[in-house]
Amino acid sequence: MVPGLASSVPPTAGPDDENSGKFIKTTIDRSEIEKFAAMAEAWWDPIGKFRPLHRLNPVRINFIRDRVSAHFGRDAADPSPLTGLTLIDIGCGGGLLTEPMARLGAQVTGVDATPRNVEVARLHAEQGGVKAVYLNCAAEDLVAQGQRFDIVLAMEIIEHVADVDAFLEACGRLLKPGGIMFIATMSRTIKSYAMAIIGAEYVMRWLPKGTHEWNRFIRPSEMARGLRHHGLAIAELTGVSYNPFKDTFHLSRDLDVNYMAVVKPQ
Repeated sequence: MVPGLASSVPPTAGPDDENSGKFIKTTIDRSEIEKFAAMAEAWWDPIGKFRPLHRLNPVRINFIRDRVSAHFGRDAADPSPLTGLTLIDIGCGGGLLTEPMARLGAQVTGVDATPRNVEVARLHAEQGGVKAVYLNCAAEDLVAQGQRFDIVLAMEIIEHVADVDAFLEACGRLLKPGGIMFIATMSRTIKSYAMAIIGAEYVMRWLPKGTHEWNRFIRPSEMARGLRHHGLAIAELTGVSYNPFKDTFHLSRDLDVNYMAVVKPQ
């Protein structure tokens, strides 16, 4: 099992079918829901509490668009290269990544366990004329319904779940055969503690203190091991580094802080 906090909530069972016939533990951490509910109004403020995600978003969007296009034989230069593909954004928050995916043509579903996040996401999508389905639930709830998607996004969410192994299992079972998954998180290193905790929360004050817990960060090797347990493999791994002089993020070889993984069935 990948390191993570064990759930104290009893497992729940889905319908007895091929995709959801066995028990899956809950991935919801109530303390994390309360934490993000308190910040929900700030999701779309580019200089507010979610400023780092706003700065990170262009890198995430381009990375996903390019890898999805290559995987499904699409033209990444097309304005809507994801047309006809179904996508789920797990832990969608206020929809910062969900909306761009919809604008690229995907049929998107954003799910979040925090009710207020879903309300904010729905309202913003309606105001912007973006077609997106938002659900207040967890990944395992959709597994229980037998739903599956061409693209599964688990971006900056795995470090906030109650049971990492159960979360990876749910993500894998939501992926269609031949589909593609993306995971983004932070590695548990001294460098990440210095930059993501001390730097971002205490020195720069980009995030409220306590937004992240360092012991929940997952090293790439741990991620790979946990994915293999559920028949998944990392096809590509890239670091994401911050340039303080340009105030921008970029892809890099440095996996010590932020990293993104392209995941496919073994």
